[in-house]
Amino acid sequence: MIWVLLILAAIIALPPLIEWNRHRMDDSARGTAPGQFVRLSKGVTHFNWHGPADGPVCVCVHGLTTPSFVWGGLTPGLVERGYRVLTYDLYGRGYSDRPRAPQDRAFFLDQLRELLAHLGVEGDITLIGYSMGGAISTAFSAEHPDRVNRLVLLAPAGMGLARGKLMRFIIDTPLIGDWLMLALFPRMHRKGVRAERDLPTAVPDVTLLQAKETEYQGFTPAVLASLRGLLSKTLESEHVKLQSAGLPVLAIWGGADRVIPAAAIGTLAEWNSKAAHEVLEGAGHGLTYTHSGEILEILRRYGV
Repeated sequence: MIWVLLILAAIIALPPLIEWNRHRMDDSARGTAPGQFVRLSKGVTHFNWHGPADGPVCVCVHGLTTPSFVWGGLTPGLVERGYRVLTYDLYGRGYSDRPRAPQDRAFFLDQLRELLAHLGVEGDITLIGYSMGGAISTAFSAEHPDRVNRLVLLAPAGMGLARGKLMRFIIDTPLIGDWLMLALFPRMHRKGVRAERDLPTAVPDVTLLQAKETEYQGFTPAVLASLRGLLSKTLESEHVKLQSAGLPVLAIWGGADRVIPAAAIGTLAEWNSKAAHEVLEGAGHGLTYTHSGEILEILRRYGV
C-alpha cells in the first residue's frame, strides 16, 4: 500500500517539479534579446521600436501563446509606409517577466498604459491586436478612444473561443485543472505548432520559437491565467462603445481559423455594425505570419 501512495505522490508532484525546473526568464536568458527593457509595476517588459523616430506610432499587441516575434512579417511593411512600430511582450511571454497574478483586463491594460507612459506615447496611435491582443486592444480603445485613431483586429478574441471539453474542464476546475495544465499543455502546444511547421511563414523558424516558449517557467501558468481571466469574458459593451465613439475598426479573419469560431464575425457585426471585415480564405489562426503580404495589402486598401 505504501508503494502505491509513493507512486501516486510522485505522479502528483512531477508536473509542478518539471515546471519549477524550467528555465527562468532572467538577465541571462535576455542576454541576446533584441530591443529594450523597462521595469513596470508588475515586472520587466521587453519592447522594441521599429522604423523612423518621427513616424506616426503603430502599437502591435500579440496573442495568447506567441510573443512579439509574431509581428516579424508585418513590421517591415508598416515601417516602409513610414510608421514607427512598437512591439512588446505581454507578461508571461517572450522576454517579459512572469508575475503571478490574475491575467484579467486590468492586468494587461495596466501593462500597456504604463509602457506607453514610460515611452512618452500619447494620443493618435494606430492599434493592431492579434488574437488575445485583439481583446486587449479593444478594451484599451474603448477606455481611451481619444488616444486611438484606428483599431485593426487580426483574428481577434473577445467574441468567444473554440475550446474542447478537456480545456473547458481545465479552465473551470481549480487545482485539478492547474495540475492538468502543467501536465498536458506543454506537449499539446508543441504538437500543435509542429503540425504547422510546413505552412508558409514570413517569420523564420516561427514554430521552433513558439515551441521554445514552453521551456520557460511561468509560460504555461500564464496561458491558463489568461484563459481564466481576460479570455473568459466577451467584449460586447466595448465594441458598442467603439461604434458610438465613431472609431474606425477593421477586422481581418482567417477563413480556416480553428481557434476563433466563424460565428465571431457575425457577433462583432451585431455589436458594431460600422466595423469593416475582410476574410482571408484558407488562412488559419496564424494568419499574421502565414498571410503577411495579404494583410498588408488589405491595410493599404483601408489607408493604414
